[in-house]
Amino acid sequence: MDRLELASHELLEAAPFSSGAAPADPRRLVTGSAARGLCVLATGVALLASTPLALGAARSTAIRPAAKVSSARPRDPTRDALPPPGPRFRPPDQAVFADDFSHGLQAWTPDRDGVWSIRAGMLRGDLPDVPQQRAFVYAGSQHWTDYAVDLDVCGIRGVDKGIAVRVQGESGVGIDLRGPGYHDVLLYRGKIPLGQQRIDNGNGMWHHLRVEARGPRYRVWVNGTLVLDRKDRRNAHPEGRIALAAYTGGVGQCTLYFDNVVVTSPR
Repeated sequence: MDRLELASHELLEAAPFSSGAAPADPRRLVTGSAARGLCVLATGVALLASTPLALGAARSTAIRPAAKVSSARPRDPTRDALPPPGPRFRPPDQAVFADDFSHGLQAWTPDRDGVWSIRAGMLRGDLPDVPQQRAFVYAGSQHWTDYAVDLDVCGIRGVDKGIAVRVQGESGVGIDLRGPGYHDVLLYRGKIPLGQQRIDNGNGMWHHLRVEARGPRYRVWVNGTLVLDRKDRRNAHPEGRIALAAYTGGVGQCTLYFDNVVVTSPR
């Protein structure tokens, strides 16, 4: 099925110690009956010394079993970091849809629990640190046709910051703003690439993303710069709602924030 997968962008591209006997003392060599007496004495001392050591080892094993080594990763402190103050929310009067998340997730439908939350008046997405995890939160109408989406997004951990337009079920046209290690933006339908352009977009800072869908034409702006202008010749998705996306990708991390989502008629 032509699934809405942010993973599609990856198609464009996982002897023991030297413990020999100590040299004999050259100053004295013991021989004869004296040597035999020393051997007997040494043997007795060795037997007395070895017995409690062996018992002690047995008691230690019984009383203090070996501790299990934890395989859990320590929590990354950046996961709980907040982004800098976001841009001011100024929705136009003619907006079809506008949300700054001041009223929670009332207008949105998540596809899974435990990922999306409201923090400091912003939408936060946070996935487990496992590669190729993804989650979506949907809004709008499946009957929307030509429209533009404006939003602000800030990545905290990971690479991908995504949105999809004209979503029907689990299929739509995706836009992936990839940060550290890539610094580009991708446009794709399912697993079909429609465009790619390099654009710097680091983590820990807000980026403004605008996506316009008009007929078979898709245009993408990043921070006010038009970076992609492409056509989907099949026009396979002429209508549908929007979806914000969280995706861990191959790095296995994703913590990000969205704010100030506005849908308008295209200019």
